[in-house]
Amino acid sequence: MQCTRPGSRPRTSGRATQGPALRTAAVLTFGGLMHFTAPDFFDRIIPRLLPGKARAYTRASGAMALGTAAAIVMPRTRRLGGTLAAIFFVAVTPAKVQLALNWWRRDPPSALLKTAAIVQLPGQIPLVIEALKARHDAPENTTGNHAQRGTA
Repeated sequence: MQCTRPGSRPRTSGRATQGPALRTAAVLTFGGLMHFTAPDFFDRIIPRLLPGKARAYTRASGAMALGTAAAIVMPRTRRLGGTLAAIFFVAVTPAKVQLALNWWRRDPPSALLKTAAIVQLPGQIPLVIEALKARHDAPENTTGNHAQRGTA
């Protein structure tokens, strides 16, 4: 029987624990690539209150998404990648709010777009949860601390 901390889920080995990491990495990879292939869409949802050019934010968030996807896929950096992914999904929430405002105000108003504008906002919550699951399911001893493994 495997020992775990009180209140924590037991860690299992194998492919089952990679699911949250792979799903989160897929979302981040797709989104990151879209920032570079369709940047105009993302430029329009950068909150206008932010200083500087929207394109700089689009490129930076695309690069962050791709870098975070790479970190979460690698078992050695999965814990860090999961943390960064959760932070990233929270950090882009203002852009999601701007997207909702843009769609809500669209002329002529479309019931489908208005519905999508509202429905997509809480979609960040499962992304954050999945990123935190990936962080939790990261393999043990991935910090690079050789002393813990008994090697010098």
